[in-house]
Amino acid sequence: LPTAALLDFTLDHARARDAVHAAFDTAGLAASLGALGLDPVQVASLAPDRRDYLRRPDLGRTLDPDSRARLAGRAREACDLALVIADGLSPTAVNRPAADVVASLLPRLQERGITLTDVVVASGARVALGDEIGAVLDARVVAVLIGERPGLSAPDSVGAYLTFAPTVGRTDAERNCVSNIHGSGLSSSEAAFKIAWLIREALARRLTGVALKDESGETAPPRIAKPV
Repeated sequence: LPTAALLDFTLDHARARDAVHAAFDTAGLAASLGALGLDPVQVASLAPDRRDYLRRPDLGRTLDPDSRARLAGRAREACDLALVIADGLSPTAVNRPAADVVASLLPRLQERGITLTDVVVASGARVALGDEIGAVLDARVVAVLIGERPGLSAPDSVGAYLTFAPTVGRTDAERNCVSNIHGSGLSSSEAAFKIAWLIREALARRLTGVALKDESGETAPPRIAKPV
């Protein structure tokens, strides 16, 4: 193996490992969301630390009792959407980029008349934690923006997982995913367009998952203007 290729691989591998173990900047994220006019609530899973989170995926799928009580105290009438921003397997991916996605998403939700009443910042979270959060908040749809498993070419990729009628026990087949949201992948604006389209269709058809295909590309604005 050429030395240059070996060094490149070693660097990519180190970046991926660093992304997994990076600190989740909940305070900075909450401040960024606050600047958008949102009032996020911070919660945590049953995973007491990063070591247990990585060794026990089941702990990341359940809220700790204090967090559940905190959310229950905020529960209001049924809403269209609950938005969860979670560290997942790459806190690096969501520390700043997640707020950019939310900034692009908010006006699209407003255009479609989709009500967003709660934004939750979740630590030690797996995707399925959104099911419990959405159920406690009585949300029709829950959207989870989460750091994806780092790859050698993209240690900072965000995924958006959408679930209609969230409740504990939902399977991955009942979700839609918009993945590879990062600097060299799907842009924040492009991701927000797809996410908003899927949420609108989920509410209209009352489902998500394998029965809901992403056909947003048929209505997306062209990325390159046609010559006149």
